[in-house]
Amino acid sequence: MIQSFMAAIVALFYLIGSGKSLGTTNPWVIFRYLQVAFLQSIGSPFGYHSLKHIDYPTMILGKSCKLVPVMLMNVMLYRKKFPLYKYIVVSLITLGVSGFMLLQPVSEKKREVMTNSLYGILLLTVNLLLDGVTNSTQDQIFHKYKVTGQQMMLFMNLFSGLLMFGWLVTPWNTELGKALAFCHEYPAVITDILLFSLCGALGQCFIFFTLQNFGSLFLVTITVTRKLFTMLLSVFWFDHHLTVGQWLAVALVFTGIGLEAVVKQAEKWRLERNFAAKEAAKKNGYKLSNGTTKVVSKKKSGGKNKFKHI
Repeated sequence: MIQSFMAAIVALFYLIGSGKSLGTTNPWVIFRYLQVAFLQSIGSPFGYHSLKHIDYPTMILGKSCKLVPVMLMNVMLYRKKFPLYKYIVVSLITLGVSGFMLLQPVSEKKREVMTNSLYGILLLTVNLLLDGVTNSTQDQIFHKYKVTGQQMMLFMNLFSGLLMFGWLVTPWNTELGKALAFCHEYPAVITDILLFSLCGALGQCFIFFTLQNFGSLFLVTITVTRKLFTMLLSVFWFDHHLTVGQWLAVALVFTGIGLEAVVKQAEKWRLERNFAAKEAAKKNGYKLSNGTTKVVSKKKSGGKNKFKHI
């Protein structure tokens, strides 16, 4: 709750400092903000509660597959179409990150205490599906209503904080009383909570900027691969060692990332060539045929004008 209100305050100051408005007063947009805030608020408890019934590595493994529900919800709820290479990239990254986590060596002592239940896996699945609905709905809001990342950050966190506050003050919930009692007994923790909330709020500025400009699929790709890159850093920095299977999983991830980079660069070059062709056609006084890149040029031969398709 405190982190949500802190993030809303940071977003408000960002909007005021940059001279931007708070956004539209369209009731439907406000409702969509409230909808996303509700989904975000109820999604996390499913994930945390699942830890009582599954081990932490299983949860991390499940989270590494987050790209799948995000893409699935975009397709199912909003009929969004992705090019074929996107499905290949998501599959490669998901398999790579999942394999990397699954093949991480575990000591015998930890292996003995690992337990999983079908109920815990069900809770984790619900958490992932709600995350997918949240991210896909955010994409839809950006696409349809043209809001900014900071506007969404402000209203989402404001509504999320209010929803959590409403839940905490219900008569049957004792968590708020316990939290206040803990802060009263250890007042130094208040500074840590505020600092933690401020750092989280500043981090959200980058998250919502990425959401606005690149979409949820790109953002989730960053979040699911960050642990892998952290582990790779530890290999070179602290001389840790990976198994052969983990190196193969790393190769899958880099193959997926590389494939997307190559396809996007090729698309960029294609657009640049099309733009250059259009500019050349306008300069020479000709129009493109049917929106294609074929330019009609004029050549003189024997005093007569001839036209040639290039």
